[in-house]
Order: sequence, then structure tokens, then C-alpha cells
Amino acid sequence: MGVGLLAFCCSSVVMASQVKVEVEGDHDALEDNARIFVGEVEGRTADGLRRYAPTAVGQVKEAVRALGYYSPKVTWKVNEVDDGAAELELTVIPGEPVRVRQRNVNIDGPGKDDQEFVSQLPEQPKVGDVLNHGQYDSLRQSIQNRAGRLGYFDGEFEARELKVDPVEKAADINLSFRSGDRYRLGPVTFLEGHGFDQDLLDRFVTFEPGDPFHAGKVAKLSSDLSNSGYFSGVDVDSSPNSAEDRVIPVTIGLTPRDRRSLALGVGFSTDVGPRFRGNWREHYTNPMGHRRGFDTEVSELRQSISGWYELPLDPPMTDSIRLSTGYQREQIEDVDSERLTVGQQWRHQLDNGWMQVLGIRWEGERYTIGKEVEDTSSLMLPSIGYSKLHSDSPLDPSQGYRLQVDVTGAHRAVVSDADILHVNFLARGLYTLADNHRFLARFNFGGVATNRFSDVPPSLRFFAGGDQTVRGYAYETLSPKGETGVAVGGRYLVVGSAEYQYEFTQNWRVAAFIDEGNAVNDIFDPLATGVGVGIRWVSPVGPLRLDFAEGLNESLGGGWRVHFSMGPEL
Repeated sequence: MGVGLLAFCCSSVVMASQVKVEVEGDHDALEDNARIFVGEVEGRTADGLRRYAPTAVGQVKEAVRALGYYSPKVTWKVNEVDDGAAELELTVIPGEPVRVRQRNVNIDGPGKDDQEFVSQLPEQPKVGDVLNHGQYDSLRQSIQNRAGRLGYFDGEFEARELKVDPVEKAADINLSFRSGDRYRLGPVTFLEGHGFDQDLLDRFVTFEPGDPFHAGKVAKLSSDLSNSGYFSGVDVDSSPNSAEDRVIPVTIGLTPRDRRSLALGVGFSTDVGPRFRGNWREHYTNPMGHRRGFDTEVSELRQSISGWYELPLDPPMTDSIRLSTGYQREQIEDVDSERLTVGQQWRHQLDNGWMQVLGIRWEGERYTIGKEVEDTSSLMLPSIGYSKLHSDSPLDPSQGYRLQVDVTGAHRAVVSDADILHVNFLARGLYTLADNHRFLARFNFGGVATNRFSDVPPSLRFFAGGDQTVRGYAYETLSPKGETGVAVGGRYLVVGSAEYQYEFTQNWRVAAFIDEGNAVNDIFDPLATGVGVGIRWVSPVGPLRLDFAEGLNESLGGGWRVHFSMGPEL
């Protein structure tokens, strides 16, 4: 028993069919490499394994040499068992490794003054490290790849040496790269047949002729055209073989997508129940790239239809003007409302990455709140909003954040029934630790300032409760109550949430959370608390969430509730 335990601690065994490789000491990387080099060995007799043994010994030596062990001792024997099967057993004593004694990496020519080229080259293998041939190859390939990405197409290695002295257990690295002159980007030419105005296409190009070549600039142009919604195919040619005097012309072939599309879908959430959604798009109505569309949603609690017309600006991938109109009817708890909107929005991405949205819309609303209030409102609402989303994946990010603030107002002097200033702030954050541990946080604050709150329509009041605010409470039931006990909406919204998720297998996670918040008339009023557990599945169309929550404040309508929702975490 003690001998077996000692063997387990001091050596590791890798089985590859009829070959067993035993590496003495704690050398996981050597074990893995030996397994890969030896491969699968099956169907051999004992004599066949003896003939194969010298080959296997050579493969194992090559495997450990690649990781810096140049003087291994490899012994072998063939074990025969009663049923006639045989096994080749290889025992490896790695010996002392070869370490890097010198590392000389030089970039000469114009590229030596290019910080993007010379900075942050791979640090490994560094002086004193055990020699790893894979790391050396990565260092050499990194220099070559940077030269190609940055336009140093005439660059070449003047020296590319890895000298190993197995006796001294030392390795010297000498890489000397002469960059040559950097190529430049030439004019962009769009091949004929796409049907769009040249002015629209030129607005996608964010570099000027004569700018230093950068593969990232060309890739961004290709990506922006592909994601524009205008084209089903984008073919960009920026080969240095077409260069004249180190100026590379960029030639682009475009295949327009189908002009129109129709999409229908069904969904479900515990907030609004089953719902049907449909949209129709005309992706380009003319050569200038204008587009239009219609959207509709039908559920038990909400029915809406809207239409819009959009004009691309400069740059068209982020900036636009949209004209819209829509009708929505809602019947949620004690509030029944019908709302008609007509408006315009100007979207503009700032240089710091924030999206700015300036808008103005007219809203006419007819509503009832319980049996206490039956009224109409007419408001002209200028608005401004800023938002920023940073994440490492659009569908299922592992880290990132979203920040959003919207300010809307109305004044009786400008076609409005009330004086209103409406503010809403949202922050979400996500961080993943050690791949499987995910931490999410959410904070939402809103407020409405007015000299007569009774004139504020329900669409501009605050309600809480449900999948997106405080779980454990019914949708939009958290709110100040009127004289007859019906929810009338609050002046303020305060909501916070913290959630932990653990991924127990690929695309499946368990979650535990706590939500706290309320819609109130005084920010110091009591908040409702909900706690619970849930399960997450990252489906091909996005994360699906099933939660079991308990609202801890019975006086505010808390209790056990099941919540189902879908959509990105951020």
C-alpha cells in the first residue's frame, strides 16, 4: 500500500493503447507531449512491440526535447499478460533541462521606431526559462505576423537562430528582423453592380489614401460593410501584390442583400406571458441607403404597432436620423392606457465610445388608474440620452458593463399639459472569475420632477416588480397606492440586484440572487426584497433564465414566484 502510494506521488502514467509512458517526477507537460508524439498503438503482438520500441523511444525523446529536456534516459520493456495481450512500458528520467542563456531580439529598419511593432512582443522564452521550442516559434511567428499586419511586407529575418548546447544545458536565441519600408493604403474602389450611391459607400471608409497600411483598418471596413444590413456579400482585396511604389489599392466587390424581409416569432416571459412578435423591413428604399420598417407585438397585457423611417448619416454604421410613429395599449394590474407617439431621434457615437441620442416626440395618452383616475395627456417631450456598452461577446459575455442615462422633459408653454423632468439611470456589470464563477450587479434609479404629479401619465411614472426589477413580486405591482389601494405609480425608482452564477457544465449555470427596490414617492420609503435561485442555459439565440424567487415583504405583495426571461445579461 505504501509503495503504491509513493509511486502515485512520484510518477505519472499516460496510457496510449498498448504503450504506457511513465515520466518520473512532476512533469505534466512532458506527459502530455509524450502522449501526443507516441499516439495510438493497437493490434501489435509482443514481438511487434519489441520491434516498435526503438521508434517509440525516439518519439518520446523528441517530445521531451521540444520542452527543453535534451538528455533524457528512456528505458523500455514489454509486459505480457495471461490473455495474450502485450504492453510496451517506457520509463523516462528527464534529467536536467536546457535553459535560455541569451535572448537577442532586434528590429531594424523603419519598423524599429514603430511602437505598435516593437512593443509587447512575447516575453517568453526569457533568460533563465526552461527552453520551450513552441514558445520560441511563437516569438518568431509573432514578429512575422506583426510585419504583415502593419504593412512591412518587404521585411525579412537577417538572423533566425536557436543554438542549443546540450552539454552546457544552455540555449541562445538570436532573432534579427529588418522591416523594410512600410506600405501605405491607396484609394478605395467599389466595383460596379451594387446599386448604391458612391457618397454612401465612401462614408464607410474611415482611412485616407496615403495612411500607413494596417490590416485592422481594412478588416474594420469589411466588417462595417458586412454589418450594415445592405449586403449579403463583401469581398475586399488589399493584397500587397497589387501595390505600386508601396501603395496598396483597396478594391471591394459588394453583393446587395434581398431588399425586403419579414420575421415572425413567439416568446414568453412571466411579466407579460406569451407574446407574438412580427417585423417587416425594407433594408434599402433607394440608392442613398434609407430604410424603413414596421414592428408589432401582441400579448395579453400589451399590444403595439410602430413604424419608422431611417436616414444614415456619417459614419453610417453608427449615426442616423430616425422618424417614427406608434400606438401601444397596456393593461397591467390597475393601469389601463393607450398611447400614440410621433417623434424623431438623432443617434451619434462620440469619439469616446458613448452613444448620444437626441430626440423629440409628441405623446398623446388616454388612461385610467383603477376607478380613481380617468384622464388624457398631451406632451411634447425633447430628450437626450447617453449609453455605453462594453463586453467581450454580444451573445454571452464573460465580463463587461452597460451604462445608460436618459433625460426627458416637457413644459406647458410648448404643446404640453404638464411640466415634467424625467430622469432614468441604469448600470449593469458582469465579471467572471476562474472561468466558472460569474458575478453580476445591477442598479437602476429614476425620478420625475413636476409641480403636479397627478398630471404625469402612467408611461412616465415608475413601477417595480417582475423579471427585470425585483423578483418575487408580480410585474409592476410595487408602487405607491391610491386611496382605494390601487397602484398609481411613484415619483422615484430605486432598484439594486446582486447575482452569483456557477457554470457546472458547458452552457449551463446555477444562480443565486438578491434583489431590492421599489417605486416610491420618497426615496427613504421602505424597499422590497426578493431572494432566490435559478438556472441559466446559454441557447443558440441567447441566455434563457428560469428563477424561483421569494418576495420577503408580504405587506408589499411578496411571495413565491417563478420567473422566466431571456436576453443578454448586459
